[in-house]
Amino acid sequence: MSPIGVFDSGVGGLSILRALRAEMPAEDFVYLADTGFAPYGERGDAYVIDRTRAIVQRLLDEYAVKALVIACNTATAAAVHLVRAEHPDLPLVGVEPALKPAVALSRTRRIGVMATRGTLASAKFAGLHDALKDRAEFVLQPCDGLADAIQAGDAAQVAALCKRYTDAMAPFGSRAGEVDTLVLGCTHYPFASAELQALTGADVRLIETGEPVARQARRLLEAAGQLRDPAATGRIELLATGSLDALQSAAARWLSLRA
Repeated sequence: MSPIGVFDSGVGGLSILRALRAEMPAEDFVYLADTGFAPYGERGDAYVIDRTRAIVQRLLDEYAVKALVIACNTATAAAVHLVRAEHPDLPLVGVEPALKPAVALSRTRRIGVMATRGTLASAKFAGLHDALKDRAEFVLQPCDGLADAIQAGDAAQVAALCKRYTDAMAPFGSRAGEVDTLVLGCTHYPFASAELQALTGADVRLIETGEPVARQARRLLEAAGQLRDPAATGRIELLATGSLDALQSAAARWLSLRA
């Protein structure tokens, strides 16, 4: 049976792949990191749309993927509606900052959102934010350079940027007027969760999107009758438009996966 395609501008989507593997261990996955054309987060929509279309076509032509997960907030915001229109029969799941779960969990009604500038400026995010802004106050923080630092494995830069951006959103805590819930609005950011938790404090909830995305992907495949026999052993193939070695190193580090 055909694999499930997963793509991101870089290694951040491995956080989504990790959740997908946990939800559907029998499935085969092909993960494509568009590192040769990254970053997406500070690019315009036209650029991201062109790259998304090229990647989707490659995954269909070369791997006949049976479903697609756009494991990138920026690409989802810019292009998911176009991919759905152009490939209506392809089960498709995008990602978006988890504002709705954050609203359900927050007690102080003050929620931090860390994301790329492209995601925060998108019409898709604006619609999501506008629908919820009466239910909580959102502190929106563009995090220029953070995804790149995580991608590069630059621990010192990751730590410095996490401190800069959490300082800008502070105070954090469980009292009135404090941010008690932090949305990680880029798939790279869960790989800096230890640093972020240390900076915000143990009482602050960090919200990412991997598990709900994985559950939705499973629901779509189940409805289409395309889930593999649960006794099967799933495999993963890693692809990159830039350095494959860097992707394999990240997968080994974060997923205990060697390709």
